[in-house]
Amino acid sequence: MIQAEHITRRYGAFEAVKDISFTVRVGEVVGLLGQNGAGKTTALHVLAGYLAPSAGSVRVNGIDLAKKPQEAKRHLGYLPETIPLYPELTAAEYLRFCCDIKSVHPQDREQHIQEIMALTDILDVKDQLSGTLSKGYRQRLGLAQALCGSPEALLMDEPTAGFDPVQSHAFRRLVRKLSKKHAIILSSHLLSEVQEVCDRVLMIASGRLVMDQAVAEDTQQKPRFRLVVSGPSSLVLPPLRQLPGVRRVELVQRGSAEKTTFIVEVEKDSAFQQALFKLLSGLSVPIMELSPLGDSLEELFLRVSSGQTPEALS
Repeated sequence: MIQAEHITRRYGAFEAVKDISFTVRVGEVVGLLGQNGAGKTTALHVLAGYLAPSAGSVRVNGIDLAKKPQEAKRHLGYLPETIPLYPELTAAEYLRFCCDIKSVHPQDREQHIQEIMALTDILDVKDQLSGTLSKGYRQRLGLAQALCGSPEALLMDEPTAGFDPVQSHAFRRLVRKLSKKHAIILSSHLLSEVQEVCDRVLMIASGRLVMDQAVAEDTQQKPRFRLVVSGPSSLVLPPLRQLPGVRRVELVQRGSAEKTTFIVEVEKDSAFQQALFKLLSGLSVPIMELSPLGDSLEELFLRVSSGQTPEALS
């Protein structure tokens, strides 16, 4: 388990991370999203113990990372964006070195390394110098080092960088497999990857945590509908805006006697549909389509990136 409690990281007067709190449990894969400079990598550095927080605390498997760093880091695996490889070591030699650091028992070390290399699909390059590996293999070797010692918590910063589509697909399957025994946080700029592999999303903007939400959850707190009618917008738009429960109406496509499309945002649990059907019936305007719209992860990301406040997302 990874638990961040009010972590802040300052560089002089500048706060790169501002009072962030969350918990990730074994069995969860959590995506960390944000624009470049939002504070994602700084947050990961603090969670990994690479940087000390200016305020707040991090616990790994219940152990305070600042007070007992060596003990806490035995339960933590970290795959940074730039893999800390030693080019003069072979892949197998590098993993032996990492296992020594993680205090893997010598009698278990070789079997453990074989299992990790098989899991990350690098057995065929185990005797190759790390410095000569392709970017994809270096990334997989970096994941293998993060798995040394079988840590309960895994942190990954842009883990599929350098992967082709086949490798990315295999990696996503591996993450889902690893999640059964690990608490995983991964940072990625690929929204489709986060949507596919993550259970939750943490979104950071200007150093603040502005969203902590389940990926599968209906993200639309203010329901929206796509409405298509066969009639002129001049006839439908004014009374539509006056319907009880309607917050906002956006005219997407104008029409005369042809189709007209609106996006209608309404209050949650309002009787909008019943009132709409009554209105259009009274206007003798046929309804062609009424379908609910939910915010995609991309839409939420763009809204946060445009500077909308956390309150605007709820």
